[in-house]
Amino acid sequence: MSPVKRVAIYARYSSDLQTDKSIEDQIRVCQQRAEQEGWEVVNCYTDHAISGENLFRPGIQALLGAAPTGQFDIVLSEALDRISRDQEGAAKVFKQLRFNDQQIFTLSEGFINELHIGFSGTMGAMFLKELANKTRRGLQGRAIKGKSAGGIVYGYDVAHEAGPNGMIERGGRKINDAQAKVVQRIFTAYANGESPAALAKTLNAEKVPAPNGGAWGPSTIYGNRERGTGILNNELYIGRQIWNRLRYIKNPETGKRVSRMNPEDQWVITEVPDLRIIDQDLWDRVKALQGVYNKASKPLHKRNRPTYLLSHLIKCGCCGGGFAMHNKTHLSCSTAKNKGTCSNKMTIKREDLEAQVLHALNAHLMDDRLVDAFCTEYTNRMNTLRREQNAARTSFIKEQGKLTREKEKIVQSICDGVPAEMLKDRAVFVNDRLKELEHLLSNQPEEKVIFHPNMSVRYKQEVSNLMATLNSSERRAEASQHLRAMIDKVVLTPNEARDDLTIDLIGDLAGILSVATSSESPRVEAELSKLEPMQQELSAKTQTAPDGGCVSAHTSQGVLVAGVGFEPTTFRL
Repeated sequence: MSPVKRVAIYARYSSDLQTDKSIEDQIRVCQQRAEQEGWEVVNCYTDHAISGENLFRPGIQALLGAAPTGQFDIVLSEALDRISRDQEGAAKVFKQLRFNDQQIFTLSEGFINELHIGFSGTMGAMFLKELANKTRRGLQGRAIKGKSAGGIVYGYDVAHEAGPNGMIERGGRKINDAQAKVVQRIFTAYANGESPAALAKTLNAEKVPAPNGGAWGPSTIYGNRERGTGILNNELYIGRQIWNRLRYIKNPETGKRVSRMNPEDQWVITEVPDLRIIDQDLWDRVKALQGVYNKASKPLHKRNRPTYLLSHLIKCGCCGGGFAMHNKTHLSCSTAKNKGTCSNKMTIKREDLEAQVLHALNAHLMDDRLVDAFCTEYTNRMNTLRREQNAARTSFIKEQGKLTREKEKIVQSICDGVPAEMLKDRAVFVNDRLKELEHLLSNQPEEKVIFHPNMSVRYKQEVSNLMATLNSSERRAEASQHLRAMIDKVVLTPNEARDDLTIDLIGDLAGILSVATSSESPRVEAELSKLEPMQQELSAKTQTAPDGGCVSAHTSQGVLVAGVGFEPTTFRL
């Protein structure tokens, strides 16, 4: 009498329309078949709500782990696709069990052999591919209609709507007012200079739930700009839905899904203005800041937010190296501290240095003689350049009119019977030059040669406002950002006579002039960037101050160096 065959039952259901009851049903029918065959069921292995696309499932892994121990002779399952829908996966299980002198028996196919593995595995792979194509087709249809084609986005709620035929259409969304305010707060705070890490800490301290219901993290906020992930990069907040930016594939070695970027021409972009939460101006400001902080070509200290007001701006007057925190309160030369090759061993309290610099910016850069002299010189020079630019534009327009008439004559000559070969080269030149002129004129609009007459008054007002905002906790980060833009560097040099450090401040007055011009005028930075391609360099200009001192400005770089008595080199505190 042959020994009774021992059976291990394997059951699995995926996460589509099945439930745990499916597992019970599979085990029940397998037990009934085992009784009919006279087999003894020794164990049951199950996987709940897991796809059969790979073998990275706890149930099947436990079965394969027990196989070498000889606990069972047959693996019994409802169908081969319950064990694996992947041809490679099914073959792996079959080979491993056969190596241990064990068999696979399914209610659908009976005892499994190599033919079943090849045929059923192929059918399973085709089923998965067809299922994926149908799912993708349905999601694409939703995306084209502006409906949700994925998970719900933070800031919105699900809103099912009745269609024209009375049926409920899924994928609708509506703005969640409470979450929308958090999104607006994040964008505004980031635009004002607050870092994602600081934002995450603040939101967590206030017990604001994160998108996943847990705690906020910096990556939840900044995400990945290219991939469109993170709060700051989701274009749905400006009423623009992008679907199919990413595709997901499973790593055959780990079974984990890995995202890959799709070509831009495969994206499905739909305008959904009724879902806009962030206005365009705020969005553009955030994108501009992300470009500053994320640009890999810049040094690290240029991309990261400064820890303190003058971080990375303080230089040693002896070696030219940077000053960094020596301890919790004082700054010292990094070269002297770390390498010992600099003789500048002196330290200065960080708070005292910041106070002196702020006082200098507030008091000395508000000096009427300095501001008026610089504004007058800057305005005159910029207006001269604008006149030159407008003159060049006028010559382009004249040339365009002349070539247009010549083009018409060439066409008429051909119509009159002149052989086209005789006019071909000239016709090509005229046509290409007209295209070039059209491009030049479209990118070089006529500039008004007028600046706000009260530039210096507005300058003083903006400086006063800037200093006042430093005392406001809500706007301190934004104010610090603007103040740093006014400072090129702070040089600290030992003064042996006084046994302290001499502070030389080199400032950027053109930075504040950008907010002192009228709202109709382009920003100073934009003006300077326009002038660079034209290779029009502004020469350094010097004006005599009423007390015999001077103001030195090099407006091609937008840098002003001013000092006590208006010395042309440094501003000594």
